[in-house]
Amino acid sequence: KLSEYIQKQYWQHKARLGAPSLLHDAREAGYQVSERTISRVLQQLGLRSKAARKFKYKTDTAHHNIAPNPLDRQFNPDKPNTTWVTDITYIKTGEGWLYLTVIIDLYGRKVIARQTSRYIDRHLVCNTLKQALFRRYFPKNVLIHSDQGSQYCSADFKQLLLQYGLRQSMSRRGNCFDNAVVESFFHTLKTHIIHDCYYKTRKLANKALFEYIEIYYNRIRRHSANGWVSPEQYEQQYYQNEKMIEVGTV
Repeated sequence: KLSEYIQKQYWQHKARLGAPSLLHDAREAGYQVSERTISRVLQQLGLRSKAARKFKYKTDTAHHNIAPNPLDRQFNPDKPNTTWVTDITYIKTGEGWLYLTVIIDLYGRKVIARQTSRYIDRHLVCNTLKQALFRRYFPKNVLIHSDQGSQYCSADFKQLLLQYGLRQSMSRRGNCFDNAVVESFFHTLKTHIIHDCYYKTRKLANKALFEYIEIYYNRIRRHSANGWVSPEQYEQQYYQNEKMIEVGTV
């Protein structure tokens, strides 16, 4: 029965999905339905996906070393390791603030690196970039886009970019739309596991972040920019297609 299936999927995803994502789950399961039908069933069951207030990380921009914005809102590269976007947000815990920084590959929207710290400084963003480089086998000429935060303007961060042959791009001051993909990711993350949740310790918050980012978001959650498949699946499709081209089967 459709209503039973929707209810099962809704709770399996911990109330994180709305009608658009549930529609693709239902169709893969063999149900011939529309988004309107899914919405009606959700309403009948009294189920609503989580919604959150708008979040915007603010930073001190009273410093120099601002890079230009070659990204210019071109958020859809045609292959992985072309453009990475990054930003910092914070989570309140019973022990104080926990700062989170992520790097997202715009191709597929996969979170390829994440680091947390009780301090918001250049070491946090530098360690995250090193993690991304290690996980992606040190690609060259990647465009690294961020806001104008002092951490990204630091000499240490810029030295890393130079050392590994990377290019820098920065949003215009006060323009969150220039880094819309990572802003949207943080908004979704806070909707699902931060708002209305209380973490007694930083360790508990880190555990929730690992489960959400590494397991749920990257591997399971459908993304509209990917044709409603997960970031992991979208990247796999790219490399499978490349392999088929190499062996001459396409």
